[in-house]
Amino acid sequence: MILSLLLAAAAPAVPPPAAILGTWHNPKNSVAVRTGHCGEKLCGWVVRASDKAQRDVADKGYPPLIGTALLRDYKADGKQRWAGQIYVPDMGRAFGSTVTMVDANTLNVRGCLIGGFICKSQIWRRD
Repeated sequence: MILSLLLAAAAPAVPPPAAILGTWHNPKNSVAVRTGHCGEKLCGWVVRASDKAQRDVADKGYPPLIGTALLRDYKADGKQRWAGQIYVPDMGRAFGSTVTMVDANTLNVRGCLIGGFICKSQIWRRD
């Protein structure tokens, strides 16, 4: 029993599968995020944003949107599902989140606050 626990703990983490890697846009097509490896985890950075989205963030005094890591430290927690933190630029905060691959071109991105009592989901499409 102890040996199997030690072996499981020593097993290397597996990087995210290639299927989730790529560029995805939100429902309004106002932001595009490129997913990629960050170590053994999954992350996503803003590669394109509408003028309005960029202005909204700048008006609140937050750093520029392009290049910001929105998806942070996602780790697989089930088949085609990852859990991590999603950064909400116009709030300047990160929240617990899951990303689930619905199909090859669709992600369900869900973020929650207050211990999961208030959640919001968006469907992101592959660019």
